[in-house]
Amino acid sequence: RMEIKEPVHKIYKILLLGDDNIGKTSILIRYVYDKDPERPISTIGLDYKLKDVQLNDGKIYRIQIWDTAGQDRFRPIIKNYYKRSHGMVLIYDVTDKNTFENIRNWIKEIKLVASDKVCIILVANKIDAEERRVVTTEEGKKMAEEYNMMFFECSAKTGENVHNAFDELIKKIIENYSQNDKNGTKL
Repeated sequence: RMEIKEPVHKIYKILLLGDDNIGKTSILIRYVYDKDPERPISTIGLDYKLKDVQLNDGKIYRIQIWDTAGQDRFRPIIKNYYKRSHGMVLIYDVTDKNTFENIRNWIKEIKLVASDKVCIILVANKIDAEERRVVTTEEGKKMAEEYNMMFFECSAKTGENVHNAFDELIKKIIENYSQNDKNGTKL
C-alpha cells in the first residue's frame, strides 16, 4: 500500500556559517541523517541537504540547509547566498577561542548583505569535549544576547541539542516569514 504524503507547504533556506573545522558538516549530518558524522571531509565552497519537517501546525516544510566552507577564499561566493536565506546558524567550536571571537566578523558580514528578516541562532559545538573547553556557556549566552539571537550548545558527535536548535530556528523562520507569503518559496 502506498503512503499518501502531505504536500510540502513551503521551502526555507538555512545557511550554516562559521570558521573552518568547527563542525558545520557534522552538525548537518547529525540533523539530516541523525547519525554520528565521524570525520567528514572539509566542505569546498557550498553543499546542501534537504530535510522535510512537520511541525505542530501539521504542515510539511522543506528545509534546504546549505553547508558552507569556512575558509576565507570561499567567503565572496558564500555572501551571494546571504540575501536568499531565511535562517542562519552561526557556529563556533567551544574548544577554540578564535572561532568564538570570529563570530563578530560573521555577524558584521551578515548585517551588510542579508535581509533584515533573516533569523539567526548562535550554536556552540563540541560540548562533548568538555575537558578541552575554552569558551564558557556564559560567554556564549552573553554574545547571543548582545546580538539578540537564540543560543544553543550542541554536540554533533552525540547529537545533544542539535535537533532542538534547528526546530527552534525553523519555528522562528515560519513565524517571521508567514506574515508575508511572498518571502517563503512557494512550490
